[in-house]
Amino acid sequence: MERIPMNHLIPSQHGRQDDPIFALNREATRQREKGDAVINATLGALLDDDGKLAVLPTAARVVHEVKTVDWATYAPIAGNPDFLRAVIAEAFAEAHELRETAVASATPGGSGALHHAITNFLDPGQSLLTSSFYWGPYQTIADAAGRGIATFRMFDGAGKLDLEDLDRRMGEQIRAQGRALVFINDPCHNPTGYSMRPGEWDQLMGVLVRQAERAPVALLLDMAYAAYGSKSPRALVKQLTPLLGKVLVLVAWTASKTFTHYGLRVGALLACTPDDQERAEIGNALTYASRGTWSNCNRGGQTAITRLLTDPALAEACDAERAKLRLMLQGRVEAFNAAAAARGLRFPPYEGGFFVTVFHGDPEAKAAKMRQQGVFVVPQVGPEANGLRVGLCAVAERDIVRLVDALA
Repeated sequence: MERIPMNHLIPSQHGRQDDPIFALNREATRQREKGDAVINATLGALLDDDGKLAVLPTAARVVHEVKTVDWATYAPIAGNPDFLRAVIAEAFAEAHELRETAVASATPGGSGALHHAITNFLDPGQSLLTSSFYWGPYQTIADAAGRGIATFRMFDGAGKLDLEDLDRRMGEQIRAQGRALVFINDPCHNPTGYSMRPGEWDQLMGVLVRQAERAPVALLLDMAYAAYGSKSPRALVKQLTPLLGKVLVLVAWTASKTFTHYGLRVGALLACTPDDQERAEIGNALTYASRGTWSNCNRGGQTAITRLLTDPALAEACDAERAKLRLMLQGRVEAFNAAAAARGLRFPPYEGGFFVTVFHGDPEAKAAKMRQQGVFVVPQVGPEANGLRVGLCAVAERDIVRLVDALA
């Protein structure tokens, strides 16, 4: 009897592919291992000028000092209480009202925080709203959770954040789904490197408050790269205080970049609301969602990060070590800005952070041509978001001119 061919994978999971950024990184790594002179500007990990992962020595030492029992024991589903208190205190150090109205849940890195925001503040079939240039895994996380993604045009004709288009797209979403969840990646936006100006923040909050009069609105602030910007991330968060009680304030917090321990997978989602009952319900919902996905997060990692956040001497040491890395990165930013401007490349204002985007009409073809030269960048394709993401976090300053020549 002839066997009938069967495909056990459900239809919605057919055609899945590997993450394109990690795939490009593997290709670049293989070429480098063959001895080719490769510039790999794909992954979001900070490397020193010798191509080695830049790790804060104090953070590494504290991780190794965590006792075996802390690594081996389950963490509470919501996260270690000391860790949650430390993250809230760190994120809202200059924002007393936000700190006093916050609830937090531990997540596996910032990606886990994004997942929890999407699955707890959008119904299946609904879409989050973010800028037209965005980190690709936003789409992956939303799609895997049965949600979608919609965008507003990030830059207007003058190269400024297009808040008029945000307002219009928010209105469309509220009419279509009765709520809005807006993802804003700032400062040091991934992938463009753009950091919003104070006036833009004021206008953004005006749009959010106005739209929140019609339906529930939540703002998710993704601050993954804030520690490497030119301005204080704590001062930025403080600007969100006027939203309290009008817009749900969510913060995706991660230790990955701030403490250079990407594989530790320590993060948290913070939610701020002055309504005690809503805050308790959100906390319960986040804990329930954790149990239904990853169950518990890394207890040893939470223990280490708690020490780094709460011990003044350790925090000061990390700040000093991070300042050196920020100075190294800033040298690359300044070298890129000078070389790219001289070659006539088009890119947003770029003051700091891991990435910058060079605008290009045919990014996939351009990226393929660059790979033939041993230069790897990430193509971005979209109706309002064609460009090449360049990870200067992984490019030595001496290689900037060669990188810019390939881009030009």
